[in-house]
Amino acid sequence: MIGVDGKPIGVMAPQEALKYAEEEGLDLVEVAPNAKPPVCRIMDYGKYKYQQSKRAQETRKKKSHSIITKKEVKLRPNTDEHDLNFKVRNIKKFLANRNRIKVSIQFKGREMTHLDLGKKMMERIAEEIKEIGVIEQEPKLEGRLMTMVVAPKT
Repeated sequence: MIGVDGKPIGVMAPQEALKYAEEEGLDLVEVAPNAKPPVCRIMDYGKYKYQQSKRAQETRKKKSHSIITKKEVKLRPNTDEHDLNFKVRNIKKFLANRNRIKVSIQFKGREMTHLDLGKKMMERIAEEIKEIGVIEQEPKLEGRLMTMVVAPKT
């Protein structure tokens, strides 16, 4: 049996251990049931469960902060200058918030013949955000969608 302070008390009968725990006003908790003889501990079980739930909640909280979310910015190959600047400004803001960004250019109809416009647009975006972002995935064409993934610099 292990006492409240964590020091071993010794081997005793289960009835004696229960009586000892009641005198302390605490609970008798079986820690290692498969050991010979089984190991029990005197503790406030309610407080123990509460502390465990708080620790679990804290780790979930830390985990959610460490997850980097992924944002997406969609463009078209004929996106105007002002609109493109606006999108680049948003990308910079997302990178400042430690988000990964997926930049997509969608081609429709005859725009597929002008893939070079999309490539130039991606290069321009990469050039404008190179101080605060890193290209994680180079621009690649998947069907009618050209995508590039940008991550914040560490």
